[in-house]
Amino acid sequence: MKYLLNFIIVFIVFTYCVIGQTKDPILNGTVSFVTSNNIYVKFKNTSAIQIGDTLNLNNIESACLVVRSKSSSSCVCNIVNDCEIQKGDKVFFVNKPKEIVQTATQKMENIPMVPDSDEILVDSKYKEHIRGRISASTYSTILSNRDDRHRIMSRLSIDANHIKDSRFSFNTYLNYRHILDQAETSSLQKNSFLRVYNLGVRYDANPTFSFTLGRNINPKISSIGAIDGLQVEKYFGNNYAGAILGFRPDIFDYGFNADLLQYGGYIGNIIEAENFYSQTTLGAIEQRGNGDIDRRYVYLQHSSTYLRNLTVFSSMELDIFSKINNTTKNNLRLTNLYISARYRFSKALNMMLSYDSRKRIIYYETFQTEIERLLDDDIARQGARSRINFRPYKNIFAGVSYSKRFQSDNGNKSDNIYGYITLSKVPNIGGRLSLTYNRNESNYLQSDIGAARYSRGFINSRLNTDLYYRLVLYDYTNGMDSLEQHYMGTILSYNINRKLVVSISSELSTFKDENNIRIYSRIIQRF
Repeated sequence: MKYLLNFIIVFIVFTYCVIGQTKDPILNGTVSFVTSNNIYVKFKNTSAIQIGDTLNLNNIESACLVVRSKSSSSCVCNIVNDCEIQKGDKVFFVNKPKEIVQTATQKMENIPMVPDSDEILVDSKYKEHIRGRISASTYSTILSNRDDRHRIMSRLSIDANHIKDSRFSFNTYLNYRHILDQAETSSLQKNSFLRVYNLGVRYDANPTFSFTLGRNINPKISSIGAIDGLQVEKYFGNNYAGAILGFRPDIFDYGFNADLLQYGGYIGNIIEAENFYSQTTLGAIEQRGNGDIDRRYVYLQHSSTYLRNLTVFSSMELDIFSKINNTTKNNLRLTNLYISARYRFSKALNMMLSYDSRKRIIYYETFQTEIERLLDDDIARQGARSRINFRPYKNIFAGVSYSKRFQSDNGNKSDNIYGYITLSKVPNIGGRLSLTYNRNESNYLQSDIGAARYSRGFINSRLNTDLYYRLVLYDYTNGMDSLEQHYMGTILSYNINRKLVVSISSELSTFKDENNIRIYSRIIQRF
């Protein structure tokens, strides 16, 4: 009996070990935060998870997430296979063995090795996602007392991520405008304009290390604007670092200018918790003009969200260089400060507050002959704004905002009050009705603008119509006659399909003895 009992115990332990070795342990997690670019997943421990591993959503067989970076308890992921992810979704990770035991036949040279499971998943880290938009439009102004004006415009935007599931991505945003019946009087007054705002290629060496070449705007240092050149970025878990080397676009025609060299770097941190997310970037940039220092400054950019109710954004630029009469100094000069906060009290009430203080940017080499004049006008243009949106009833939306511009010499000051009320479903006839009012008071002008707009959709909302009327009253404080203008217009847009839209709008404006007509048409193709 004793031997039988020992045998049973040994058999149970052996069976448990064998089964435990053949069944992969599963780690369960929860989606804690969702942004437009990243998915954050919370685990008890992430030591078994490696960057590049895939995560599965419950009830879906194929992988839905690829781990891009991680901390001890959470992972930052990208979506694959067009999965739909929401906060609170349950996610699991299968901890498969990282090494495959070779059998005797696999050791033979004439039989190929079975690839490791991680090698099979390499390509799945990069899922192709391409979206774009191309549009063409015309704008004509037919004036009763002056020459008519006509222009055409086209735009192209493409955002192609991981083309053919590769490591390469491409993005561009182009704008072309041509003014008809206008003579080109100088190089600064042309009738054709081509603006390239984005045109670049990105290469992901791995999910945490990328290179970008071309003209691009970096969202982590958005205040610097477009950069012509090379950008490199590397993630270290929740921390990251980046560097740029390139040129500023030309200040006159926004083209390429090899005389405007700029370079610098930045570091940043992402904090992610169940009810909190933040991203902070600190960097330094040096910009040159014809080889000499034009501007040198540091910047700070921060954004955060708490409980998905409070959103904060702030940015700051601090210049640390000046050159006056060939004398260089490292003076500190705050040139840009912006802070905004938005709080959602409930689905029916939210509020926004913002403050900004801006000084004119001085490029000491580009504007050598105007330095003294610019420094004499070195006054911070400040502004504050508040806005409240609320929904008193189910189909009624309303809001009011107040903004103020001011500076120490009382120049450029203005006070602006804006309010609106919208009835999303008009009783009996349907459609949407909006009423707005705006008053602005400045040093030389007081304006009052009231408007009404009615919108309605037909043919299952494929055809949309707008009718509006706007009354504008201008009262000048310098003795000029008051001005009263009336605007009446209509807009028609038709969705040929989900991606192709055509629209046309017309407007009649009258004041004194003038009657002017504006006609605007546009076609948009998305892909």
